Amino acid sequence: MEVLFVSHKYPPTTGGMEKQSFELIQGMSQFMKVHMLVYQNKGSRLWFFLTLSYRIRKICRQNKGIALIHFNDGLMAAFCLFHRGYHHLIKTVTLHGLDVVFPNKMYQRYIVPRFNQFDSIITVSESTAEACIERGIDPHRITVIHNGVDHSLADFKPLLTRETYFSSRWGIDVSRKKILFMMGRPVKRKGFSWFVEQVFPHIRGEVLLLIAGPTPQNRMVEGLLRVLPLAIRKQIELLLGWPSDLHRLNMLLDDQVFARHVKHLGKIPFDDVQTLSMYSDVFLVPNIEEEGDMEGFGLVGLEAALSGAVVFAAASGGIQQAIRHGVNGILLPPGDAVIWAGALNAYFKKQSDVKQQLASAKSFTICQYGWRRMVYGYYRHFLSLRSIHQKSFQTDESVRIDQIHPAFQ
Repeated sequence: MEVLFVSHKYPPTTGGMEKQSFELIQGMSQFMKVHMLVYQNKGSRLWFFLTLSYRIRKICRQNKGIALIHFNDGLMAAFCLFHRGYHHLIKTVTLHGLDVVFPNKMYQRYIVPRFNQFDSIITVSESTAEACIERGIDPHRITVIHNGVDHSLADFKPLLTRETYFSSRWGIDVSRKKILFMMGRPVKRKGFSWFVEQVFPHIRGEVLLLIAGPTPQNRMVEGLLRVLPLAIRKQIELLLGWPSDLHRLNMLLDDQVFARHVKHLGKIPFDDVQTLSMYSDVFLVPNIEEEGDMEGFGLVGLEAALSGAVVFAAASGGIQQAIRHGVNGILLPPGDAVIWAGALNAYFKKQSDVKQQLASAKSFTICQYGWRRMVYGYYRHFLSLRSIHQKSFQTDESVRIDQIHPAFQ
């Protein structure tokens, strides 16, 4: 079986969708013949989109064995819905969350329903699947395949002790401090400024909050966004992945009330992310509900759990399918500052009890989530679709064992 993967989310650009796209394509290439048409940050992105139809048809003409085309994000899939010339092939798409709930009336009315034209729709979480069904996508076309996580994170060992690391790397004395850590691009749904403003002042004791992640700033773009109507500005911010929470967050960090106790480290190497996750007392995923946006899957929480962190996360969107309450983290109601502050204060009071409860977090996460497991899900699903397409009427559960690659048996 030959498959063509199409995506505009791929390294060297970094992010959860880029990571998932890379792991899926590279993983699948070990078990079937893979062709890829991806944007790798070379040349114009617009030109990449405009030439997609021609390039897809050209690849299919040159490789007659291609039976299935997989579009690995909704934006790409929506753009390609209007293509002609390869309708005889099986077409599938992965939807990640924002590509389902994007708050544009025209998109919701005319594009989202057309996803039903795909032979199969794969969602990264049950929450994303529910959002699809709410918007009129046929539930019989939907299959949930969770994203994975890199199991090698569980074996990470810091080079320095906790006190030495914080002192030498960041100039921080942590001998009497509790460390909270959160990371990611500061978009509003991540809840960074909400946590700093609404929760952090109510946490008792000597506590330091560290934030890591890219902080792209462009005064020209920011100036343009500020003069646009709110609805249009929000759509552009979501489309660009713009750090919509950064302005508010910076205002808080400039306030003397927070400046001594909250530090933004900027974009840092992944080794530092792992070390901070392991050495911090709590890793935070404080997402809030934001209309027209959602967290499709909580990959950052999974990575933290594998690094040995105690994860406190919002029960929002796909985070609920990544973090299981009391197993590999603690789930709290999104946007409820009283409950968040109370839960964190209670944890610091009986810290050892919670750590003991979550002792199996690493093994549970390894067992339930992995890139290999994700690839296996796609592989079985693609085989099932091919069987149906060939009118053999086999279901996903009845794929013959001799069709499964030996590495998966």
